[in-house]
Amino acid sequence: MSECLYEVVEPGIGLITFNRPDRLNAWTGQLGVEYFAHIDAAVADPRVRVIVVTGAGRGYCAGADMAELSGEPGQQGSSGPSIIDGRMQHEITRIPKPVIAAVNGAAAGVGMVQALMCDMRFASDRAKFTAAFSKRGLIAEYGMSWILPRLVGHSAAMDILFSSRIVEADEALALGLVDRVHPADELMARTMEYATRLALDVSPTSMSVMKRQVWADTDKGLGEASDDALALMRESVLRPDFREGVVSFLKKRQPEFPPVDPGA
Repeated sequence: MSECLYEVVEPGIGLITFNRPDRLNAWTGQLGVEYFAHIDAAVADPRVRVIVVTGAGRGYCAGADMAELSGEPGQQGSSGPSIIDGRMQHEITRIPKPVIAAVNGAAAGVGMVQALMCDMRFASDRAKFTAAFSKRGLIAEYGMSWILPRLVGHSAAMDILFSSRIVEADEALALGLVDRVHPADELMARTMEYATRLALDVSPTSMSVMKRQVWADTDKGLGEASDDALALMRESVLRPDFREGVVSFLKKRQPEFPPVDPGA
């Protein structure tokens, strides 16, 4: 059975689903291989304009599968791809398409890291987050020490990392860990509705450049970021996306933007 599913949903959404519901979608080396293969497929597919990631069943991703991580003989995947040595979660910040995590349940450890590296997080009111690392004798893994303070602030990040406590959906929203909280039975519909609006209404190339700007400008000064934006603006007005955006607005019709410009 595939540990991670992928389908393209009209009008241009690449839907990735962690598929180990009996283990709350705990991360394995094989799941990681399949997940990043699906990410690569979505990036390469000109039909896909937005990527949504969620989990099957009651969980989003309950962290590393501890049986596999400990290498217990006979456990699924214990001799397969490694959890530790796979591709890194921060790769998601570098791809040219927006990625939305639809967090339907527990997101722990590497599962929490994966969600935080997505561009946005929509959560079920049953979602729970925990770093979990300190209770396993581990460290802040896979870039968590970089991303978490930028979302919630320094001391809140220390609290979440040191204590490994559970952060429930409402607190996650207040802290800035997630962007929206929806009732559990509405999460996917509301997430797909938002993703549909992105796929239909906005320029894929604009989203790609904006995503690169936001991540790259994190460590720049305001002046440098403004200068870079001016150069990017001059490039953007020369693209067909700009003309289509203006014409569709004036004619009050649905825009028909081209796929992501690979040279943008």
